[in-house]
Amino acid sequence: MPKGYVCLVLHAHLPYVRHPEHEFSLEEKWFFEGITETYLPLIKVFSGLIRDDIDFRLTISLSPTLVSMLSDEFLQQRYINHLEKLLELADKEVHRTQNDLTFNHLARMYQDQFLESYYLFKEKYGGNILTAFKEFQDAGKLEIITCAATHGYFPLIGLQRESIYAQAVTAIDLHTKTFGKPPKGFWIPECAYNPGDEEILKDLGIKYFFTDTHGITYATPKPKYGAYNPILCPSEIAVFGRDPESTKQVWSRDEGYPGDFYYRDFYRDIGFDLDFDYVKPYIHPDSIRIHTGFKYHRITGTTDHKEPYEPEVAMEKTAEHAGNFMFNREKQIEWLSGLIEDRPPIVVSPYDAELFGHWWYEGPRWIDYLLRKIDCDQDNIKTITPSEYLGLNHRLQVCTPCGSSWGNKGYHEVWLNRTNDWTYRHLHKAAERMREMADCYPRAEGDLRNALNQAARELLLAQASDWPFIMNADTMVTYAVNRFNDHISRFTRLYDDIMGNKIDPTWVNRLYAADNIFPDIDYRIYRSLQDTALVEKTELEKV
Repeated sequence: MPKGYVCLVLHAHLPYVRHPEHEFSLEEKWFFEGITETYLPLIKVFSGLIRDDIDFRLTISLSPTLVSMLSDEFLQQRYINHLEKLLELADKEVHRTQNDLTFNHLARMYQDQFLESYYLFKEKYGGNILTAFKEFQDAGKLEIITCAATHGYFPLIGLQRESIYAQAVTAIDLHTKTFGKPPKGFWIPECAYNPGDEEILKDLGIKYFFTDTHGITYATPKPKYGAYNPILCPSEIAVFGRDPESTKQVWSRDEGYPGDFYYRDFYRDIGFDLDFDYVKPYIHPDSIRIHTGFKYHRITGTTDHKEPYEPEVAMEKTAEHAGNFMFNREKQIEWLSGLIEDRPPIVVSPYDAELFGHWWYEGPRWIDYLLRKIDCDQDNIKTITPSEYLGLNHRLQVCTPCGSSWGNKGYHEVWLNRTNDWTYRHLHKAAERMREMADCYPRAEGDLRNALNQAARELLLAQASDWPFIMNADTMVTYAVNRFNDHISRFTRLYDDIMGNKIDPTWVNRLYAADNIFPDIDYRIYRSLQDTALVEKTELEKV
């Protein structure tokens, strides 16, 4: 038996960005970059580990908005078009740099990467890479869990409890249909825990969720083992807490591995460096310079001077950092096992999946090296999933976690401040109205049912935590404000039309054509939870 366990958790999420009304969408490009730089590289890593018979475990939460986009045929074709454009630019870059061995080597590196991405996405997986994640799940290596339907921030939208229920049951329904079985775990968006929310998750069959460190360490009563053993809520759902030490080693801007000077620089891109006429076909149609994905320099230092990227040196650094992370976890678990004598401790290390590959180019290779080293180079620690750890059947202490998040300062400030507080009065009013409509029309059919279902979609999309987050971060603020206002405005008109008996089926169909997320949604998930028994029975039978 190992002395302890490491639980690696990747949270994969992007907001729902689908814009058929535009030939080019900068926001859809977020999604395309995620596929090329994060999701496909992770699939390649997991495939290689299974091929080489490496015994590993990893947990990944795939948010319902991301799952919906990955399974959307319209976006799949747009991504193929995006890759074809990248391959065209790669050919030009190989030709342009042919007399410069350093940069030609890098141009060919990107050309190879994009060719492989094209093969994996289009040929091997037929445009739907969710099948790859399901294969890893079915092989027993990957535990896939879900998240709230549109990543709604529970503590701030939960004034109407029906909103929490709708976010959760919609996510569980989509996950079960996609991956063939219901999720055991739930990633509460932003780890934003509010006491009582877990009761809804428990009733829907969820076995565990995560909080930030202080959600556990400040629990009532104080947990005996801190964040290194899950606790059990009074509702009998388990809670795992984030380990701050392993978090800092990867996340920290100043001390984390991704800041090493030999790693690729994210911000230096030929979209900004090269002649405008040359890059014009590959940037924004409005002649706005943007990232192309061709980045030829390493971080180098804290100044604007950047040296050329050296992939071989960066890979050596990646192996070194993977070894360092494993060594530190060995020492950490050795120390913890001296304090926790009746069970092996667990170190939970959760990260945004998009850190690996998109922001930290070498990140997927780091995961590859780390999992190989843990399996082959030592015997003191093993990787494990939360479900497997709970299956060890150690008695858990009953505690109530404290309200918390993994955002700046640990609570709700990022999502509730002067930049975004105005949104919540609209969300709460809309949720009241959605509950009113669901109670008023318990058995709607035809055009009425379609309108009610679309109103539920618009409310879910308006509740996405991405919009207040972007407003607070002061990036793409106009887009976030417009998206929020559009969904609230559509919802309000749907409410007026439904309650005024003046539904326009053509307009409702246009809304669904634009935002066709959750095609099987049932508006009755918003019925008053005072009459919850029938609602839950209906929805669980669907799942």
